[in-house]
Amino acid sequence: MKWDVMSWTPDGYVFLAQRTPACCVSLSSFYNETIVGCPTCACGCQNNKTGSGACLEHTAFSLCCVSPPTKKGTVLPPLVQCTRHLCPIRVHWHVKQNYKEYWRVKITITNFNYRLNYSQWNMVAQHPNLDNITQIFSFNYKSLTPYAGLNDTAMLWGVKFYNDFLSEAGPLGNVQSEILFRKDQATFTFEKVWAFPRRIYFNGDNCVMPPPDTYPFLPNGGFRQQFSVFSAVLLLVLVLFFFST
Repeated sequence: MKWDVMSWTPDGYVFLAQRTPACCVSLSSFYNETIVGCPTCACGCQNNKTGSGACLEHTAFSLCCVSPPTKKGTVLPPLVQCTRHLCPIRVHWHVKQNYKEYWRVKITITNFNYRLNYSQWNMVAQHPNLDNITQIFSFNYKSLTPYAGLNDTAMLWGVKFYNDFLSEAGPLGNVQSEILFRKDQATFTFEKVWAFPRRIYFNGDNCVMPPPDTYPFLPNGGFRQQFSVFSAVLLLVLVLFFFST
């Protein structure tokens, strides 16, 4: 199904231009060295100097030339750092650790916009394990239930006076937190990219996700093999220690 936004004029219906995306998502995991970046040209391409492709290289000379609004209430178009994706906001989801009964994710939100900071920002994530959040560090959290009996959506936002203000692009232009999930043995798996979010929203904008076939997949048998090798080495050390005493 495809939806088009239209407006009515005396001459008939006019199709309105689709809004340019404002954020994108990148992915990584501890079990795969591949880092999946935001899709190329997710929010625009470096093809002109004034439109959505306008950007600024991250150099001291370039940064000195960024001009703030000259009049009160003046809203300038985004001036973003030159990247492959040209998005003002990137949300990075990293599957960090695996425990016996829990697993951990690190979320980093980076601002690439030199002209805009975000006060009281918010992020919404969709993932089937969000109903089993045990602890969240550095962010506030509220569970959302978009459909009766389905608790797979959560809203995250910054802690007041700590990280509720996302600065413009630069060394301080990011906020991050970690989430500890309890494993539901009936559904939990690292296979088939289950550990990654289904959808991410930032300040209400639907963020561009990477293509599903590029996600960091679990190596075939690699994760289990690491544990078996570790167990064999540990057993060998114990045997040698036993016979040497």
